[in-house]
Amino acid sequence: MSFHKSGSPAAIATEVTSLFWLAGAVGGAAVAEVVNRGQSWLETRRLAHGTPSLEDAARFGRRLARTHAAGAPHWGAPPPGLRDVDARLSELPAPVSGAPRWGSWGEFYAEARLRPYLRLAEVPREARLVLHRAIDLVAEGRFDAPQPALVKSVARIHGDLWAGNVMWAVVPGGAGTTGTLLDPSAHGGHAETDLAELALFGAPHLDAIIAGYQEVSPLADGWRYRVAVHQFHMVLVHAALYSGNYVPQALTLARRLRGDAERSRQPVRIRAGLAS
Repeated sequence: MSFHKSGSPAAIATEVTSLFWLAGAVGGAAVAEVVNRGQSWLETRRLAHGTPSLEDAARFGRRLARTHAAGAPHWGAPPPGLRDVDARLSELPAPVSGAPRWGSWGEFYAEARLRPYLRLAEVPREARLVLHRAIDLVAEGRFDAPQPALVKSVARIHGDLWAGNVMWAVVPGGAGTTGTLLDPSAHGGHAETDLAELALFGAPHLDAIIAGYQEVSPLADGWRYRVAVHQFHMVLVHAALYSGNYVPQALTLARRLRGDAERSRQPVRIRAGLAS
């Protein structure tokens, strides 16, 4: 039995290539298995829903760490076989580059994972200025940090890892459940982004997932402090998808980032032309 899904050719190409790329990580998290595909549809093997235990969650964390450690050639690298122009996230453009384009995580995250979605969202001018100022902080590298221990440079990340994109599937033979990755928009990024997005909408047994992850790939010091910046992307995506419903949450995150900068007494540069 299989699960059938339809979408634009670009969205289907993104999902199929992402699933294959994530599945290629040795010892990594389980991934929905593609059994057939067309230009605007795909079929994955149907899974039976289960309820995760604390150990199931910890095991998922350990395996996710190995997925991230499989790496990517550079910031914003797409899955092999995906054209840059076809990369999508929930049918929205998701900028990637087959060749190195962004020199740091902050630059990539600001210009490919924050600003594009702010441009798509319906946001009042004054609020837009506040959000752009916070994104400037990210672009300047204020929140750049080392990857978890197993990741050599750039992580291979799911890219849309809210709790609904992890299915807890029953393991045949009654050996618990396995956290299985669904609906990815995979690319080369920072591993902390996936973990922060799991926290945004409440993944089950999140503490156990993080503990399992850290057993094999400890997170860099200060990772809890950086959760807000890594959630900024997902909140702006939702602001773009659902009009103004998520704008207040985005502004709360932006003001938090600005407050952190003010406490550090470092000046903020506003990029010309980006506040419009």
